[in-house]
Amino acid sequence: MTLAPASSADHPPAATVAVIVVAAGSGTRLGRPEPKAFVPLLDRTLLEWALDGVFALPEPAQVVLVVPADQADTTRTLADRTAGAAAGYVTVVAGGATRQESVAAGLAVLGGDVETVLVHDAARCLTPPAQLARVLEETRDSGAGVIPGLPVSDTIKRRDASGEVRATVDRSELVAVQTPQGFPRAGLAAAYAQAAADGIEYTDDAALFAAAGGSVRVVDGDARAFKITTPWDLHRAEQLVGPVPAAPAAPRTGVGVDVHAFDPAEPLWLAGLHWPGEVGLSGHSDGDAVAHAICDALLSAAGLGDIGGLFGTADPALEGAHGDVFLRRTAELLRTRGFAIGNVAVQVLSNRPKVGPRRAEAEAVLSGALGAPVSVAATTTDGLGFPGEGRGLTAIATALVLPAGAPVPPK
Repeated sequence: MTLAPASSADHPPAATVAVIVVAAGSGTRLGRPEPKAFVPLLDRTLLEWALDGVFALPEPAQVVLVVPADQADTTRTLADRTAGAAAGYVTVVAGGATRQESVAAGLAVLGGDVETVLVHDAARCLTPPAQLARVLEETRDSGAGVIPGLPVSDTIKRRDASGEVRATVDRSELVAVQTPQGFPRAGLAAAYAQAAADGIEYTDDAALFAAAGGSVRVVDGDARAFKITTPWDLHRAEQLVGPVPAAPAAPRTGVGVDVHAFDPAEPLWLAGLHWPGEVGLSGHSDGDAVAHAICDALLSAAGLGDIGGLFGTADPALEGAHGDVFLRRTAELLRTRGFAIGNVAVQVLSNRPKVGPRRAEAEAVLSGALGAPVSVAATTTDGLGFPGEGRGLTAIATALVLPAGAPVPPK
């Protein structure tokens, strides 16, 4: 369903390029009540940030905004405010139940002169204009589908259903795909018609285009074109576009506490270590109460909230994630805010496991993850309370953070 042009301006000159901006996603993993594209990033929505790059293309383009039907009026207002004189090139369309249906709705309203189509995700709202221009140029020059991609830096393993590793994948052949993805209009329209006839849903437009026999090429992507999916991604975007924070003038301290119940069905991960034969801890991630308490202490000291606000409490990408993931990301955030980590001390309150024999090992792992000294101690509660009754474990951490550039105690 076409909802109407976003502006009442006179119809602009015909454009041979169209950009379909997909902004119909719910964004539930962000934990926000509004659809993802309408979540604020500082004082503007993700959609407005995305449109900055679109309207910086070196030539006029028809811009089709595919949004939830109940966001039509809001979208028109945002488009008028962002587009300025280019507002007459914008059309707002109601999205479908899937991304593929949403793109199909955008294709259905393209002007007759459009020859080249870019399909872009509003969630990749910081994509540099140069990336859109690069994809457009290569699509025109090659006549193929074009996708921007980044080299894969992590080691990739192939596993079976039981979780056992079966092979190491050659990452030199892999790229992490971004948007916009560019296509000749006729070829993309034909590919969408074929997918609809076959009743097949594809992971992205390039896969759909290739399945119909189209050739797809890769051009260099850009790290700034990352997709905002989780609260962490949103925080990262805020660091990139927000004002440079003033460096702290003095050392600051913080306290963090985390409590987890024992769960016999889980392995025990604590202080960054696996404890074979011990009962594990419940939690969405690996339940490492020591790592979580340290993160909360550091965030508290820097005035940056807490671990739940930063990472969310149910992000599927963090299901089963180990403590070092949270520690490294927290340390990275502190560095962007002008803090260096002085040291962290953490106390474990529990009857088990016996921390003493592995204290040095735990301190080395935690210090390595933070790039700063961490000391670990443990005690029981003489049978008192939740830990003393053997129902779970408590970790209490204190952290010292310093202005960047201040001397850091030796590890």
